[in-house]
Amino acid sequence: MRFAPNGLWETVSHLLSLAAAYGLALPIGWDREKEERSAGVRTFPLVALASCGFVLVAIAVLGKESQAQARILEGLITGVGFIGGGAILKQGGQASGTATAASLWATGAVGAAVGYGLFDIAIFLSLTTFLTLRCSRPLKQTTHEGHRSSAEADLAAKGQ
Repeated sequence: MRFAPNGLWETVSHLLSLAAAYGLALPIGWDREKEERSAGVRTFPLVALASCGFVLVAIAVLGKESQAQARILEGLITGVGFIGGGAILKQGGQASGTATAASLWATGAVGAAVGYGLFDIAIFLSLTTFLTLRCSRPLKQTTHEGHRSSAEADLAAKGQ
């Protein structure tokens, strides 16, 4: 086993960061899995873990103050966005999976924040993503029921 350049403490710190990224993403993945979405309990923690890992490697190779860190973040934003794009399905005029895609993107930000040691941001992102997914369901259902009612009324008015 090869340890981080600055020894055992740095290695332990890296492992704790990776575990934190994984743990902060797990509830989000659980929520998506419970709702039987295209990405779930395996995908979300892996996105956060990989994002954190890329940041940790970039810091080790480039240095924390390097201007090249911006390119690492650009790559993560694009790469995680690409993964999220795969969760979006379009059928006719309707698109589904956008919440899953957005939450995957947020989960990538969670992992990156942990990698940079910004735990306050990571915790807030994880918590608000999870709560948005869980607590906005009644509002979404109410909106959809209202949309269905007006669509049904339009059909009835047309005599169908």
